[in-house]
Amino acid sequence: MTVLIDIRTEGFPKALEQVMETIAADSLQYEGFSENCEISISIVDNEEMQAINKQFRAIDRPTDVLSFPLLTFAEGEIPDKNEKGEILLGDIIISLERAKEQAEEYGHSLKREIAFLTAHSMLHLLGYDHMEETEEKEMFRRQKEILEKARIPRE
Repeated sequence: MTVLIDIRTEGFPKALEQVMETIAADSLQYEGFSENCEISISIVDNEEMQAINKQFRAIDRPTDVLSFPLLTFAEGEIPDKNEKGEILLGDIIISLERAKEQAEEYGHSLKREIAFLTAHSMLHLLGYDHMEETEEKEMFRRQKEILEKARIPRE
């Protein structure tokens, strides 16, 4: 697995890069996704996140995280691969400012918030959504179990 990390804002603790890589790997393992894959994670500020959110979702405000899956998991789909033969799973974009705000709001560490947002996005890349209440419950259960396995429970 390759995790491409692009830090495009200041103040992101270097140690959290390893946390994102670990959560990405744990998410894949939890879901039984054994194919070699490539994931891109970008850390941005609210201004850039707002521009991306406006461009791709027509919502003119920043959000905490956006996921851009490259697979639909449709039967017979042939996934794109990189030069190493890894499946291109998709892109994750996290707003550092929103992550810090939410960590404070929920009373836990930035590490826990970044881990949560990474697990959440990984599940989106793996085909999950939370448009319906039952889907949301299932997705949140999976996120919780991934974070518990990584020993990053809600504090």
